[in-house]
Amino acid sequence: MVKTITDEKKIDEILDRSVGEILPTKKELKKRMMSGEQLRIYIGTDATGASLHLGHATNYMILEKFRQLGHKVIFLIGDFTSRIGDPTDKGAARVQQTREEVIAHTKTWLNQIRPLVDIDNADNPVEIVYNHDWLSKLTFEDIIDIASNFTVQRMLERDMFEKRIQEGKPIHLHEFFYPLMQGYDSVELNVDIEMCGSDQKFNALAGRTLLKKYKNKEKFVFITTLLENPKTGEKMMSKSLGTGVYLDWDASQMFGGVMSQPDENMKQLFIDTTLLELEEINKILEKNEPRDAKIILATEITKIFHGKDEAKKAQEYFINTFSKKEISAEDMEEIEVAVGDRLIDVLVKNNLAESNADAKRKIKQGGVSIDKNRISDVQYIIQPEDDKKIIKVGKVHFRKVAIIK
Repeated sequence: MVKTITDEKKIDEILDRSVGEILPTKKELKKRMMSGEQLRIYIGTDATGASLHLGHATNYMILEKFRQLGHKVIFLIGDFTSRIGDPTDKGAARVQQTREEVIAHTKTWLNQIRPLVDIDNADNPVEIVYNHDWLSKLTFEDIIDIASNFTVQRMLERDMFEKRIQEGKPIHLHEFFYPLMQGYDSVELNVDIEMCGSDQKFNALAGRTLLKKYKNKEKFVFITTLLENPKTGEKMMSKSLGTGVYLDWDASQMFGGVMSQPDENMKQLFIDTTLLELEEINKILEKNEPRDAKIILATEITKIFHGKDEAKKAQEYFINTFSKKEISAEDMEEIEVAVGDRLIDVLVKNNLAESNADAKRKIKQGGVSIDKNRISDVQYIIQPEDDKKIIKVGKVHFRKVAIIK
C-alpha cells in the first residue's frame, strides 16, 4: 500500500482552498488525514457532453493533491446514471443518453483532465470505474431494498423538484432513482470521501445514508466552491450563457476566453483554477491593474493545459491582436469551406460553437460577423464573395475563410 503523507500544511491547503462545505465536519476529515490512513476518495461524472470547462477543473486539481498525499483517487464514469439523467435545475428532465454516447464523451474528457491529474502514475494510479458494471446487475428486489431507506418527502426536498411543483411542471418517477443509484455507488466502491459540487449535495448525502446502512461506515462529503460571478450570482461557466472556458480549446481560444471574463471574476479564478500560492495571488491582484492581472491569470491557466511555450504564444497573440488592434489576416488561422455550406455547420466544425443550437444562439445574439458585417440569419449560407473574409465570433475568435475551389 502507498504510504500517505501527513504534512499538516499540505492537508490544511486541501481543506481550506476552493472548499464550499465538508460534511460532517472539516475537523473530523483532517483528523482522519493526519492519522496516516489511506482514504478512498471518488468523484462521479456523467459524461453527457464532450467538453469540460474550468468549473470542472477545480475538482480535479484538488483530487490530484489528495493523490499526491498517497490517498486512493477513483474516477467513476456514470455510464449507467447518465442514461437515467440527473434532474436539472431548469424545470425539465434531462435528455437520456445512450451508453455508446457516454463512452465516446468519456474518451475526450479523460484526455482533457490529464494536465490536471497524473492518472497513470506508476506508484499511485487513478482507478477508473464504470457504474454500469454494478447498477445494471441490481435486481428489482435490490432496488426496493435501496428505496426503502428514503421517503417521498425527502426526495421532494430537492430544490429542483420543489421548483417544478411550484411551476406546475412534471416530475418523472424515474428521476427519483437517480440519487438512489448515485448513493449506491458509494456502497459499491466502499469510499471514505465523495467529492462533488453543491448541485450534487443531495445525491452525495443519499450515499452517506446507504453507506451507513449497508456497511455501517461514515462517508465525508467534500463540496467544492462553484464558480459564480460575485456581482450577478450567475455561473461563470455556462454553455447557455455563452460564458464558458472549455478545457479542449486551443491555447489562443483558452487565453482569449479567460480575458473575456469580467474583472470581478478574477480572484476566484485565480484561487480555484491556478496552481499559484494564495499569497502570490494576493500580490498580483494588489500590484497590477485589472487588465495586467487578467493577462497573468490567462497565462497561468493556459500554461496548465498547453505548456509554457504555447501560453506565451497565446499571450503575445492576444496582446498584438486585441490590445494593439493589429489583426493580421496573413497570421490568422485559415479554415476551408465550400460555397453552400451552412454557417452554423462551419462554426461547429471549427470549434467556434459547441453545437448547432449554440451556433444559432450566437448568431441570434449578434455575436457573429463576416468582415464586420453582423450576421442575423441563422440559415446563412457561405457565398463565393466570402472567400478571404474574416469570420468573427464573440470578442476574441477570428478565422479567415478559404473557399475550396
